[in-house]
Amino acid sequence: MLDKLAIKGGEPVRKKPFPKWPIFDEREMEALREVLYSGVWGIGGTKKKEFEEKFAAYQNAKYGVAVTNGTAALEIALRAAGIGAGDEVIMPAYTFMATAVAALYVGALPVFVDIEPDTCNINPEKVEEAITDRTRAIIPVHIGGRPVDMDSITKIADERDLVVIEDACQAWGAEWRSRRVGAIGDLGAFSFQSSKNITSGEGGIIVTNDEDLYMKCWSYHNCGRTLKGEWYHHVIPGANYRITEFQAAILLVQLERLDEQTERRNENARYLTNKLSEIEGIETLSQDSRITRHAYHLYIFKYIPEEFNNIPKERFVEALRAEGIPCSPGYVPLYRERFMLNLREDKLMQKLYGEKVDYSRVSLPVTEDICYRRGIWLPQYVLLGTKEDMDDIVKAITKIKESSKELAD
Repeated sequence: MLDKLAIKGGEPVRKKPFPKWPIFDEREMEALREVLYSGVWGIGGTKKKEFEEKFAAYQNAKYGVAVTNGTAALEIALRAAGIGAGDEVIMPAYTFMATAVAALYVGALPVFVDIEPDTCNINPEKVEEAITDRTRAIIPVHIGGRPVDMDSITKIADERDLVVIEDACQAWGAEWRSRRVGAIGDLGAFSFQSSKNITSGEGGIIVTNDEDLYMKCWSYHNCGRTLKGEWYHHVIPGANYRITEFQAAILLVQLERLDEQTERRNENARYLTNKLSEIEGIETLSQDSRITRHAYHLYIFKYIPEEFNNIPKERFVEALRAEGIPCSPGYVPLYRERFMLNLREDKLMQKLYGEKVDYSRVSLPVTEDICYRRGIWLPQYVLLGTKEDMDDIVKAITKIKESSKELAD
C-alpha cells in the first residue's frame, strides 16, 4: 500500500529542517564589534575598500565598487556604459524584475528574448535575431548561478559593438571555461541580499577590468565625486549608493566561507542530479563541460506534468512542500508582470519607443513553458545539507509520482 501523501493528511517524508540560512558565527560578531568600536561606520572606513578589492580579485576582476544592492549595481553599470533614453537592452524574461528595472531607470527599453530549454539561460541565437540599430547592450543573466554561454554572447557583442553587462546577482564564484563570471563582459553586477549565497542582508557590487568604467561607476555611486577630487566637487549627477562598514565587515567573513560552501553545493547537486535523472517525469538541466563551476543559488529542474497524471505544476509544488521540501515554482515572465504592462500608459516611453512598449504583444514559448508548466526551484541552503537530505528530496518526489492519481482526482 502506498504511503498517504502529506497534502492528503499523511505523514511527510521529512519533518526536520534543512540547514538554516544565513550561516554565521563569532567571526561575524567580532567583525561587527571592530567596526562599532572604531567609530567609523560609513565613509572613511577601511572595510568597504578591503572587500571591494578582495571580491573583485575573487571574480578575476581588477576593480570593484560595492553598492547598496544588485539593482543599483545593474543601474550604475548601465549608466557608466552610457546607456540611456532611446537605447535598447537585450535580456531574458526569465529573471528577477531588477534586470528590467535597471534598464528602465536609465530610460532604456528592455527587449526580451527567449531562453534555452535545457539551460534556462538566454538563447544566443535569439539575441542575434533581436538586435536593431538601437541596440546598445546585452544583459546575460547567469540564472541560479549557472553561467551563460559567454563565448557566443561576447562574440555577438564584439561583432556588433555592443556592451555586455553580466547580471551575476546569483553567480558568485561561477566559472565559464575557468573564468569567473562578471568579469568576462564589460561589467558585472552581484547581489548580497538576504537569500544570496554570500550575504550582508542587503548590498551589491559592480566588477570590471576597464579602468574608465570603474572610475565612472565609482563616481556614480559616490554622489558624483571623483577618486582624487575635493569632497564638494561633483562631476556627474551621482547619488549615495555606498554600503556601510558593517555590511562590508560581514561580507569579508562570509567570503571566507564561500569556496567551501560552493563545493558542498556542487557535490550535493551532482548527487541529486544523478538520483533525479532516474525518475520518469523529472528532467535535470543539461551538463556542459565549459561550465567549470556552478554557483547553485538555485537548483532548477523540470517537471513533466504528463508523467504525473497531468497534475498542474502549482499542485506538485504544494504537494512537495507538504512533504517537507522547500521549493518554488519560480518566476513569471517579466513581460507579464503588471509594472511592464503598465508601460504602455507611460507617455514618455511611448514617445521614445512607440508600440514596442506594449509588452502584451510579447510571447516567448520556452520562457512561458518553464514558468507556467515545468520549472521548479530548490533554494541554495538545501544543497548545504547531507546526502541523506538529498535522498529525502528524491523520496518525496517519488512518493508524489506514485500517488499522483490521488492528486489528480
